[in-house]
Amino acid sequence: MKTNSHRLEVYAINFLMASLASISNDKLFKLTYRSVAKLAEKLAKRDYYVRRIRWIRELFDQGHPSLEITKKILKTLNPHHRKTIIQSYVINQLLVGTNKRKAFAREPGGFYPPGFLVLSPTMRCNLNCFGCYAGSYQQKEELSFETIDRILNEAKEMGIYFITVSGGEPFFRKDIFDVFRKHNDMSFLVYTHGGLIDEKMVEKIISVGNVLPSISIEGFKEYTDKRRGNGHFDRVMAAMDMLQQAGVLFGYSATQTRENHDTITSDEFVDFMVDKGCLLGCYFMYVPVGRDPKTELMPTPAQRDHLRASLGRWRNSKPILFIDFWNDGPVVHGCMSGGRKYAHINAKGDVEPCVFCHFATHNVHNTSLKEALNSPLFQAIKGKIPYDDNLYRPCMLVDHPEIGREMALNHGAYFTHEGAEVIFTKLAEEIDQFAHSYKTFADPAWQKQSQSKQSRGDKT
Repeated sequence: MKTNSHRLEVYAINFLMASLASISNDKLFKLTYRSVAKLAEKLAKRDYYVRRIRWIRELFDQGHPSLEITKKILKTLNPHHRKTIIQSYVINQLLVGTNKRKAFAREPGGFYPPGFLVLSPTMRCNLNCFGCYAGSYQQKEELSFETIDRILNEAKEMGIYFITVSGGEPFFRKDIFDVFRKHNDMSFLVYTHGGLIDEKMVEKIISVGNVLPSISIEGFKEYTDKRRGNGHFDRVMAAMDMLQQAGVLFGYSATQTRENHDTITSDEFVDFMVDKGCLLGCYFMYVPVGRDPKTELMPTPAQRDHLRASLGRWRNSKPILFIDFWNDGPVVHGCMSGGRKYAHINAKGDVEPCVFCHFATHNVHNTSLKEALNSPLFQAIKGKIPYDDNLYRPCMLVDHPEIGREMALNHGAYFTHEGAEVIFTKLAEEIDQFAHSYKTFADPAWQKQSQSKQSRGDKT
């Protein structure tokens, strides 16, 4: 039950965040932000989050590019969109949700739930991208509105207010905005190919306020059209222009392959995305799962290491928030899968450890979300994390494939689509070689990072 003191603190954060949007003087902006941060520390009772809030505050005081990101969010976003995102993500997910998740862990039979879920409401898509991680699921499979509604309600009971929506192409669902509207206390990061975004859809995104599109792109026109079809790059550019003009918070999503590596890791590309209005950049490495899996599409170990190093440089120089599913292992202390930080519910209802781990033991159609997230399989995965002291090698698929094979083949799991076992069988030798080769890059990088951290006395 929320106390009057708690309500006043939440109200104060809303008021101060609204005030930030109208402050032009940098000194006043920083002073007001410090007030927000102090209130946030009071609401986020978990020590880890308090330390992170203080760390972010220090970055602001140092004039870090994250200050410019916050200014853009507060000053350029549509007011309704900004207010809804602050309420649903900053307050509900990061502050209120953190405390609810902690309380859930203390309940009889409880456990610490993941911070977010990935939900694929449909697998329908009008593109035929080679190497699509989701390309082998049956397109006819969809979660009903009622099932989605139940999952989200169960998630909120655990303190989960942030949902990543994937697919398929989520915007093919005609009722998807009904979901967003009904659960307006949650925020939704939607991975979309962007081709269905038009003026009417942008109006819907503004009206619900709690949707953040992340548009898939392979680089510039050549590589995007090569993978996604002729003319797709131009459609993505038009979608980004409409979103920027409407004041929508959005980003881009890039899958690193051996072919497009040089393009998507260039300053030219990142600067172009910033100019298009992106405030979020999500990077994924191609993994041979899904449609026609091929290890030759994987980035080389040297290319993967180059992206890792590039992210460190960009984060100190570019006004955009970066997320890297693999190279951010140190940020989340290893693998996120198995319900430790997140899990994936596919369009058939299977609760998979990760969007790239296409095996499961539970399905939401015949079990509760709580039971699925605390399954013996998920407990076994969480019990082994981190798989290595080197957090630059966090993944059980491509960094420690022996663990991936153990989880997929020895814990009573079933594969969630035809051919999902290939990465653990036919391609096992090649994946082992990749893991061994990347270790020669990752280990020196981790040793250097650890030494630098020790010299700074950094304990966060």
